[in-house]
Amino acid sequence: MEPAIRVTNLGKRYRVTGAEKAPYRTLRESLTGLATAPLRRLMGRSTRAGEVSDFWALKDVSFEVQPGEVVGIIGRNGAGKSTLLKILSRITKPTTGRVEINGRVGSLLEVGTGFHPELTGRENVYLNGSILGMSRKEIDRKFDEIVAFAEIDQFLDTPVKRYSSGMYVRLAFAVAAHLEPEILIVDEVLAVGDVGFQKKCLGRMRTVAGDGRTILFVSHNIAALQSLCTRGVYLEEGKIACDSSVKEAAGLYLNKSQYCHNSINWEKSVAPADNGLILIRAAILDYNGEVATRLTCQSPLRIMLEYKVTKTIRNLSIGFDLQNKEGILVCGSNSEGARETHEPGNYTAECRFPGWLFNEDCYKIKFILHVIDRVLLATDWCLAFDLYDDEGHGSGRIKIHGITRPQLQWSVSPISFGTSEYA
Repeated sequence: MEPAIRVTNLGKRYRVTGAEKAPYRTLRESLTGLATAPLRRLMGRSTRAGEVSDFWALKDVSFEVQPGEVVGIIGRNGAGKSTLLKILSRITKPTTGRVEINGRVGSLLEVGTGFHPELTGRENVYLNGSILGMSRKEIDRKFDEIVAFAEIDQFLDTPVKRYSSGMYVRLAFAVAAHLEPEILIVDEVLAVGDVGFQKKCLGRMRTVAGDGRTILFVSHNIAALQSLCTRGVYLEEGKIACDSSVKEAAGLYLNKSQYCHNSINWEKSVAPADNGLILIRAAILDYNGEVATRLTCQSPLRIMLEYKVTKTIRNLSIGFDLQNKEGILVCGSNSEGARETHEPGNYTAECRFPGWLFNEDCYKIKFILHVIDRVLLATDWCLAFDLYDDEGHGSGRIKIHGITRPQLQWSVSPISFGTSEYA
């Protein structure tokens, strides 16, 4: 039997121009640079500092996917997952190697891909279906199912430019999953939807897999990958580091993902910076305000972020996401209640957790700095800490199930003789 997908020695190269960041430039410097740019081009010099170099997002990637296989593509941000899916979806061309695909492909790579913002939801169902190679009769036959799944009945004739990101992704997934492609490619975009919708999507993908169709699924949610996929391909720096069972690939990913620490001091040259914000330091602190070395479930802890503001920013909010080692989002929080105008200067933000909240596990944190509904700066997972349950469960050393570990009050009392019907 011919494989549904065959990838041979695949590589994708991008040209990267290195440039030193100049946080401040005077008007005179900017005008001088603009005036001398034509001369620099004539002399063959780059208009930016640094040299042009090659960056291989993918290199020497080879694998096959058989019809009906459900494969999880696993890896850190920047490992090459999205680049691989874009090549498989024929959105971008490879630099080296080749891809053979046997079957019609339905892709959901990012919110609104293939949608026209001025068209209504109804019109975009037909447009997107046509892009996927479906006939009008096929779309007509599936139309009611698509609308029912997306739950956008009352907004069906509204231009999609007025849709929220959640409505966008509902409709996009409904079209991709219901128009019967032989191969379904789904990227991390499902993280946009709410929990109920994500469960609905996973259920739909199980149905698609049960019909014998092929699925490639990218997600950082290890629990979802393990529940859906039978095989895992782990990418690391653009190369395949593991192609085995999803359990083995996910285990390798989780072990290697503990690259972040309980504190980080960013050097100026690599510090996350954008929109007038520069991150300086982040740390997990204990109840004494020191960088935590060992935390137990009963330990209070603090999450601290130090940052620099280079221009006036109004309504700035500092937030974070907290995830466990299985990739489950445990919680998130932000400083919306403390929003205020930030003038240029250095600031520290802290969030405090009480003890007896989280269960024994390894946790990761990433930061999101935003104003109202616009993200100004976001990091990758950059902090990590372990929690240990020194008290255990009863007299044994058994981990209590679940994400939380509250210390609850119990009472056990004997019933006086004669007061019980079972006496």
